[in-house]
Amino acid sequence: MELNKEVLDCMKNLRRRLREELAVDIRLSQQDAVTAMLSACLLSNDQQTRDLGLRLAQLSDTPMAEAATPHHANGIHLASTSVRVYRGQRVYA
Repeated sequence: MELNKEVLDCMKNLRRRLREELAVDIRLSQQDAVTAMLSACLLSNDQQTRDLGLRLAQLSDTPMAEAATPHHANGIHLASTSVRVYRGQRVYA
């Protein structure tokens, strides 16, 4: 997959929305960042987030259904688990 400006802008916008909405922290440097973002988009209730996920899937040639994992986004716990803040860091329990 080629990372051009359009793909990176879409990933940045989607990353920001997922962090605010689902408390998911995905780094753009991760090897599986695209699939993690797409699987988190499937859990979103916001239509704009889902639309950004569809746009990222089109740009990256990755189908949305391939990224579906119900409660984990490739090792990242989503907001359905309890989240505590300890010394300024998120702790997933």
